[in-house]
Amino acid sequence: MEKFKVSGPTRLTGEIHLDGAKNACLPIFCASLLSSEELTVSNVPRLGDVQTLLALLRNLGVEIEVDFESKTCVLNGRGLNSNLVSYDLVKTMRASILTLGPLLARLGEVRVSLPGGCAIGQRPVDQHIKGLEKMGAEITLQEGYITAKANKLKGVRIVNDLVTVTGTENLMMAACLAEGHTVIENAAREPEIVDLARCLIAMGAKIQGVGTDIIRVEGVSQLHAASHQVIPDRIEAGTFICAIAACGGSVFVRNFEREIMGLTFEKLRSCGGEFLEVNGGLKVNFAKRPKAVSCQTAPYPGFATDMQAQLMAVNAVSDGVALIDESIFENRFMHVSEMQRMGADIKVKGRTAVVQGKKCLSAAKLMATDLRASAGLVLAALVADGESIVDRIYHLDRGYVNMDEKLAQLGADVLRIKG
Repeated sequence: MEKFKVSGPTRLTGEIHLDGAKNACLPIFCASLLSSEELTVSNVPRLGDVQTLLALLRNLGVEIEVDFESKTCVLNGRGLNSNLVSYDLVKTMRASILTLGPLLARLGEVRVSLPGGCAIGQRPVDQHIKGLEKMGAEITLQEGYITAKANKLKGVRIVNDLVTVTGTENLMMAACLAEGHTVIENAAREPEIVDLARCLIAMGAKIQGVGTDIIRVEGVSQLHAASHQVIPDRIEAGTFICAIAACGGSVFVRNFEREIMGLTFEKLRSCGGEFLEVNGGLKVNFAKRPKAVSCQTAPYPGFATDMQAQLMAVNAVSDGVALIDESIFENRFMHVSEMQRMGADIKVKGRTAVVQGKKCLSAAKLMATDLRASAGLVLAALVADGESIVDRIYHLDRGYVNMDEKLAQLGADVLRIKG
């Protein structure tokens, strides 16, 4: 099993290039299930989840040509020959649920295993099921599988009980081939949903209101060939900004898009430092110890729950005290105990963590529990005195392209080791 060996403390200087957003790429790949023509996707990141989903789609009969060197993938659903998404293919990745809506809309029947993924709390799919049932689907849950049937989905008004990103994406994709007009209220507003909609519109879908909490879709009989470029990864952007804030230094973050960051960017700016948007990127400079910044995670455009662990690492070495409220997932403080072993002063009560900043942390052997916790622990290791080992980095590789190599480019002492 691979691990990171991180020697700190360090200071970061240089330039990095952000990769495409995993959370935009995965639903866009699933959109290929809606058409029998080619979908060409560019700015594709070489990630574990991306390759897992491509294997899943191939198993369904989708023809795929991928070149990670050019970051391009061509998908063609003309040979779609299966409606079964088995547990063996989805057990490590929640995004597999995004095959449910497209397959049902295209084939009229689908059997999808309930998904797995990170152990950060319950992420139910009841909103997906409720919405599809309103559109006319007959759905049963048995032996860990969702079986859905519908001769033809019908356009309806759907009001989500809570904001759900994958639920919004699933229902929006299903509505593209439904008969009539679908309205999705209390829809999620994430940039990745907007990016998916842009791709679907390029394929011939009729969608309005994306980026707001009401999405309107007029169903069409079929979708056609299209090309689409995936947006940059805003979570990777935020993670590297946190790394610079914690470590200090001056870094140019290339391929940065401010408009997709929401409140997350404003919170990161509050850590101090200098931020300058220029030439298709962001220049970040931290000459002093970061300021403590409190936050409450919230759906977009609020502070992203996927950035909570990284900001906690910054607060652990900040000047001041910060409160971090986790309002999205109930089990997303599992990195706290590991940071405490490094000497971080963090106290947790319920879903709130109180972080008293310290001038330095101590190196330790660390165990990652999920994707973003892994990133937070790597950041903490970068500023700790001594040699840290971060185990279970397979979590990290699901969401970050070569994080070790990118950090090394900035002068960090990070090595990928086996054992």
